Amino acid sequence: MKKRNNFLIFGTALLCFVFGIFQSNAQEVGIQLYSLRNQFKTDVPGTLKLINEWGITKIEGGGSYGLPLEEYKGLLKKNNLDMVSVGAGYEDLKNDVDKVIKNAKDFDANFVMCAWIPHDGNTFDIAKTKEATEVFNNAGKKLKEEGITLAYHAHGYEFRPYEDGTLFDYMAKNARDFAFEMDVYWVHHGGEDPLALLNRYPDKFVLLHLKDMEHGVKGNDTGHEDVETNVVLGTGQVDIAGVVKRSKELGVVKYMFIEDECSRVVEQVPQSLKFLEKL
Repeated sequence: MKKRNNFLIFGTALLCFVFGIFQSNAQEVGIQLYSLRNQFKTDVPGTLKLINEWGITKIEGGGSYGLPLEEYKGLLKKNNLDMVSVGAGYEDLKNDVDKVIKNAKDFDANFVMCAWIPHDGNTFDIAKTKEATEVFNNAGKKLKEEGITLAYHAHGYEFRPYEDGTLFDYMAKNARDFAFEMDVYWVHHGGEDPLALLNRYPDKFVLLHLKDMEHGVKGNDTGHEDVETNVVLGTGQVDIAGVVKRSKELGVVKYMFIEDECSRVVEQVPQSLKFLEKL
């Protein structure tokens, strides 16, 4: 009986270990390198080393900060950093998809994210939405053929009213060959509930930006705000815990990236990581 009990204990522990690895790989928390843009200006090797010291291994970025590509990739390898997602400009997706594909392949990235649709002020309307949706579908189809997923990152202006919903609803319902990256800060800032949006489109969001908003900030649909309103995860007005919990339940989100654009980023990221660990 003792041997049988030991076997059951060992088997259970092994299953938990394997399941833990699967969960970690499936939804590992990384960081969007834009968070450390100011640090990269003066010390690329040191900044990558700092990320490594935080225990982060998955990153979203795309450039090499002026370093030769192979030298930069060498630094990524040295610091055990895996570039799983790279950024791409709207115009490149529209006019030069091959350039986007090459950049993604240079880093062995499986995701390409676009974070902005060019427009002036309040000119973002249904015509621009339809144009962008077609651009993303066309580019997304070509990227998909290369094993790469295109994800559009909304900034808030997409939540302007349209028919019985919003412009974002039009995009989501007509997204044939692309998915979405939810930045919970910008969704909240734009007047939507991130958790409700995740539930409304449970199969559309493959990436997350985890970013919290200082209490007292009133959002709008401009896609602009003072970066100093970014606070430690779990201390602001965004339901970070609810979104993380639901995204894990759905199992569609592959990576969650902390994005903290404020001047306190080096102090805040370790605190945000501790908050996420508690979840």
